[in-house]
Amino acid sequence: MRAGERNLLFPADTGRWLSFLRIGLGLQVLLYVVFLRRDWNLVFGGAENGLLRRDIGDAMTVVQSPFIPHLGWVISLLSKAGVSESAALALIWWSLLALGGLMLFGLFCRPVAVATLFLQLACAKSGGLFSYGADNLTTIGLFYLMIAPLPDPWSIDRILLHRTSSDQRLLGFHRRVLQLHLCLIYFFGGLTKCLGSGWWNGTNIWRSLTIPPFDVLPIHSVASLGVLLPAAGIAICLLEVTYPFLVWWRPLRRVVLFTICAMHLGIAIMMGMVLFGAIMIILNLAAFWPGDRIFTYRKRAHTAARTDCARFDKSAKITYYGANADRIDFI
Repeated sequence: MRAGERNLLFPADTGRWLSFLRIGLGLQVLLYVVFLRRDWNLVFGGAENGLLRRDIGDAMTVVQSPFIPHLGWVISLLSKAGVSESAALALIWWSLLALGGLMLFGLFCRPVAVATLFLQLACAKSGGLFSYGADNLTTIGLFYLMIAPLPDPWSIDRILLHRTSSDQRLLGFHRRVLQLHLCLIYFFGGLTKCLGSGWWNGTNIWRSLTIPPFDVLPIHSVASLGVLLPAAGIAICLLEVTYPFLVWWRPLRRVVLFTICAMHLGIAIMMGMVLFGAIMIILNLAAFWPGDRIFTYRKRAHTAARTDCARFDKSAKITYYGANADRIDFI
């Protein structure tokens, strides 16, 4: 692999993005179980306690693939030990709560990530018609956390194990895959919006803000802003379609991130979709927040006067690598 390709696909990274992703996902899981605390049995209960019966979601999952986990696996296993369905659901709730806390503090990072992904995916699939984009995106984030080089720099595991740092190239590769995945999500989501007329004339935004259970704002307030709805719809379409291109340009990266996070914050506030807004902000900041360098550019050293140890020029934000180094990293 050429040096330029290696630096594009395997950029050196400190791993702070992974710490932010772990902490954010831990908070996301905790919010998920807290928000569903009162309705947990209604959403995931069976024929006697469930609102739509869990076995409907389980059956839909089995049709997709018999290997996708669902809560029926866990409840069936616990029933063999004499545990009732309500007790099993309570055990699953407390398990997710404990796993979210462990993930937040970075204890047993890898086993916790695997177990949390399993239970969260099982809940999302058994939830059936109650599941939506936030569940899918949380599953995506937990998958990236599970396969990433753990423990991360800010985890308690790192402190207890006295490990120095993971392979920076491997950390950079995992972040690069997350970045590309996020770009694909926004591009095709924005492209789909552009193909319909509802986002160009503001109809879809009107429906999103006035149809229960997302009608958080009074309908007369939304109607008073009706003139701005087409402009808002066009802005959202353009933002999502151009996001994969503008976010890589360093002078605009902070502006694009601020704009996209503000959009998701507005969705969380005006539509009550707190979990969806939170997971999108977490994924965006973990992928592109410019605390670490995004690209590595190469430049041949011209003098032998540079020392053999790396030196950091804070004013120019450039790292030089030794007398025999052949690259400069812009961060």
